Formats: sequence, structure tokens, C-alpha cells
Amino acid sequence: MLKQLIKLEIWLAFLGFVFPFFLTAAPADTLHVVTHSKETVVTDPAAGFKEYKRWGNFPAAKTPIRKIMLHVKFACPDTMRCADWDYLDYISIKRIGGQNGENKDFEIARMLTPYGGAFTKDWKFDWELDITDFSLLLRDSVEIEYYHSGYEPNHDRGWQVTLDFEIIKGRPSAEPISIQKIYGGNFKYGDNIASIETNLPPVSFSRKANADFAKLKISQTGHGANQPDGCGEFCSKKRQIIYNSNVIDTRSLWKKCGDNPLWPQAGTWIIDRANWCPGYLQIPDDYILPLLKENVIDVNMEVYTVSKTEAFENMAAYLIQYNKTIANYDASVEDIVVPTEKKIYQRENTACANAVIIIKNTGAETLKTMEITYNTNGFLPKKYQWKGNLAFNERDTITLPGNIDGMAAENYFAVSLTKPNNKPDEFPQDNKMASRFNKAPVHGGNLVMVIKTNNQPQHNSINVKNSNGIIVYSKQFDSTERDKLFRDTLNLKAGCYQLMLKDNGGDGLEFWFNNRGGRGYARLQDNKGNLIKPFESDFGSHIFYNFTVSNDSTIYTPINREIAIGLYPTRTTGSTTLDYFSGKEEDVLVQIVTDEGSNLIEEHRYKSIKEGAFTYDLSYRLPQRYYLKVYINGVLQFNKRIRVEKRR
Repeated sequence: MLKQLIKLEIWLAFLGFVFPFFLTAAPADTLHVVTHSKETVVTDPAAGFKEYKRWGNFPAAKTPIRKIMLHVKFACPDTMRCADWDYLDYISIKRIGGQNGENKDFEIARMLTPYGGAFTKDWKFDWELDITDFSLLLRDSVEIEYYHSGYEPNHDRGWQVTLDFEIIKGRPSAEPISIQKIYGGNFKYGDNIASIETNLPPVSFSRKANADFAKLKISQTGHGANQPDGCGEFCSKKRQIIYNSNVIDTRSLWKKCGDNPLWPQAGTWIIDRANWCPGYLQIPDDYILPLLKENVIDVNMEVYTVSKTEAFENMAAYLIQYNKTIANYDASVEDIVVPTEKKIYQRENTACANAVIIIKNTGAETLKTMEITYNTNGFLPKKYQWKGNLAFNERDTITLPGNIDGMAAENYFAVSLTKPNNKPDEFPQDNKMASRFNKAPVHGGNLVMVIKTNNQPQHNSINVKNSNGIIVYSKQFDSTERDKLFRDTLNLKAGCYQLMLKDNGGDGLEFWFNNRGGRGYARLQDNKGNLIKPFESDFGSHIFYNFTVSNDSTIYTPINREIAIGLYPTRTTGSTTLDYFSGKEEDVLVQIVTDEGSNLIEEHRYKSIKEGAFTYDLSYRLPQRYYLKVYINGVLQFNKRIRVEKRR
């Protein structure tokens, strides 16, 4: 009873410290409009698309809106498995003002669906996007459409989709006056007869009364598969934007995919693409435009022609005119990257040092200085004096020095901005933010780094650095060290560390499409052979693992909680091998099933095993897709797709 009273006193003291912050940190008036709630989304193979339209009741026209965040949540449907392919989907405003209202067809977000063939039943992922620029239209009754493209079977696979509009009421940084679509469509690219520029003519527009500036907002992705260059999906082409006869931007429409936050996926998720990646909610390009009485925008694509093209550039571009920025000195916290439990930042987390935040200048004056206060609730605050040069609407990603304090239980990290340019902030409501996070794991200092190289070890390196950025261990492999096992002992002092495993080829220690690369693995063990952390071999460009070393063994993170499982090759004409490692003996069940999962092909039971390599010959099976599932003590722990191919 005494222990319970002591715990209660500590908890009440903790609440007294936490709650005052959260009462001021959270926006005072936030509304959630959920238009699609756990909607089962499947394809229509006959049409190539399927529309899911739902109505939402948004704030009235006179209600001031500070910010709108769209949260897009994916999961596997209750009665189906996750879908397979990387299709282009749209989230659009279709009608405003009720059933008999005005037709709009304004794309507010585009989703590139992930390769979900190997996701387990409990898989889910959340993305988010600032769509405040569409606040003029998201008023009263609005019809929102989720448009899903694709041709895959729809009876046994799909997505469970939720669209949650988080609307923060309050004075906007600038009042929007008008919004217009200037480009929208799927434009053929590379045609030697009709240039794409016929669909991208210069657009003239007049400055609205009381307008002070405009914002150009562009979402664009490349699709199609010309031979041999892979355009438009797998080729990098330049786009140029000319405004009032001045070139304001030239950039390559290309995106690296090896660092995708959603990893691994079943398909070619690591391969770079034309401004998108599988499993990606696209972030549009924004440009602030000073206004003349009459203005002209012209978007031009790099000259490209072929005799016969299958390439397309898919573009949605909008022009929003705003009145004068309301505040001169106004900064906002846009997000906390580290520490957080948000899935979009899972590569960087958990962490034990060097918090990372994103700020934005929402004031008219260029932001040059600011004071930042930050801490984990229950611990003393730290201060950081930021210096920079941010114009209106610009953002900066800031690393905050020092260790990230934390308790064994759930933690809350808080950050607050004050004194922009040493002036009072004119809208302090968005100057604070908090994130929930778990403390980084705690280990002893005697660690063993175990690495088995693949057939391309020259791509790989590993290093461990402390919180001051000093490298305390590093290893670079060369081409002579193929398919070799390395065990390096790390004797680390107490402190915070970051381990980085890197692949400069962008395809990890394993990638099903790269048969020549083979498979390697990496894991962290203690000096007694217990498993501390297994690393996924199919990691793309890099893995971060942040941890704390302590001399207090009573707070160590439990060992042997995870299991290292790998399967390679997953594209085969015959055999495939399952690698298994656990720090303790477990009962293991391996099942091989058909693609649909309805037919059990093989079943293998292993009693009380800790480690092993098991080869399965599937050469007798029909060429098609199968899944290998591993159950540990009755719980599904591993689900990997195998493609059996014809012998040549």
C-alpha cells in the first residue's frame, strides 16, 4: 500500500508538470472531420479505377481557419489482405455547398499506394499533409473523393483507408482571397507530333482586389514505361517555371526511394522514380509569387521526344491569391521529427540525443533569431538560440543539442518558440508542440556487431558515433569480402550512441530484384550471444539504431525480445533458404501457402530451436506466387512472398 501511495504522489507531481504545458500547447479549438472512416478500398479491374465519394461537414465560411492537416491512414481490410501494387490515387474536392452545389474537382492530395503483398494483418501506416491552401473550399458541406486506380483482383485484397481532416481554428497568417486551377491532367510526354507544351500553355491572371501575393502549388509525377529509358516513371527530366518572364525554379523531377519511411515493401520499392515513391503521400511544390496587376505563369518540361511514347506527366497546379500577411513577427512549430512515434519518421527514431524539429516563418519579416525551449516532461528544460534567414512561408529543420531525457514508460517531448527577432510573437498559439515517444533502448557496453556480407560488400559500411558526432567504430567493406561473417566487439563507455548501417547502392543487404547481390544480414548481440537487435536486411539506403549505454544493469532493455528471420532468394526456379536466429529456444512452425492463402502447400515444425538455416525446394510447384509464413509459439512473426518462376 505504501508503494502505491508513493507511486500516486509521483504521478500527481508529474501531471502537475505536464498538464499546464499541454493545456497551452494544444490548439484551443481543433476540429476533426472524418469523411472516410476505415473505408475498404479495392480496384475495379474492368474500368481501371474506382471512386469513393463521401460528404463532410466543414466549418462555416466565416469561421477563421489557421491550419488544415490531412491525415491519411492505411491498414489491411478486416476481411482481406493488403493490396499489392503501387497505384496512383487522388484525394479530391468534388462538390461544395451540398448535393446541388458547385462542381469543383480539385485535387488536394495524391497517394502512391505501397506494395503491400507481404504486410501482416496488423499492419498500418499514417501519412499527413498540410492542405491549408484549400481552406476557401473546405467549408460547409463538401464532397470528398478517394479515387483508387488499378487493375489487380478485388475480391481478396485491398486497403482500409481513413481520411481525417484536422482543422485548427484561429486567425490565418494571411487570408486567402481566391483559388483557381491552372493545370490538371495526365499529359502525354515525348510525343514527336504533339508536344506536352500544348497542354501546358502560359496562364495569364489578374491580381485580385486587396491581394498582396500569390502561391503556386504543384503536384506532379511521371508515369509510363518507354523503352529503353523507362520514361516517364524511371527517367529524370527537368521542369522549369517562368513567372512574369523570370525563371523562378528549375529542378529535376526525381525522387530517391531508398530512404522511404515505409520499409520494407514487397515490390520494387527502393527504385528511384519520377518525383514519387511507392507508399508515399506526395508533398507538393510551393512558390510564393509577388503580384503585378497582370501576371503570367508558364510551366515548361525538358524537351523529350520518341517515335512512340507511353510516358505521361500527371500534374495538378493551383494558384491561390492572399491578402497581406497579418503579422510581422510570427513563427510556428510545424513538426517534431525526433523524438516521436510517428511512422513517417520511424527511420530516425527512437533516439537518445539531438532532437529535431521543423519550424516555419509565418510572419512578414524575415526570421533571423529565435529562442527555443525544449524538454521531456518531468525533466529540466533546455534552451537553444537559433539563428537563420527565413523569408515568409519558408521552413527550417533544426537539430537541438543535448541528450533526450526519458523514463522507461511513455514519454512526452515538448518544444516552445519565443522571441522571433527578439520581438513578441503575434500568434503564440502555434508556438508549442508535444510528441509522444518511447525511450531509446539501454544496453551494456560490451556489444558484438555481427555482419554477414552479401555478394556486393563494396556497397556497405557501418559506423557508430556518440552524441557529439565522434565516430567510435567504423567498418568499410570491399569487393573481396563477399559472403563472409564478421564479429566485432564494441567496448563502449556510458552515453548515447547512433549506429548507422549504410548501402551506397540503395538496395540494403538484400533486395529480391537483385539476385546477383545475394543476401547478407546484420545484428547486434551481447558478449554472451544473446540477441539485442536484429536489423532488416531489405533496408534500402540506410538504417539508424539509436541506443544508450549504461553501467546500471537494472535498466537494460530486455534481451532476446526480437527474432532475426530472413528468406532468400524470394524469386526462384527451385529452392529458397530460411535463416533463423533467436537468443532463446522457441517452437517454430513454417507454412508455405498459395498467393491467395487458401491452400497449404507445405508445413514444417521445429521444436525448441535457437538458430538454423532451412532450405525448401519448390521446383515441383507451378510458377506463381507463394507466401512463406513463420509462426513462433503460435504467433505469426514473418510473412514473405516467394515468386516461383519457370526454368529457362
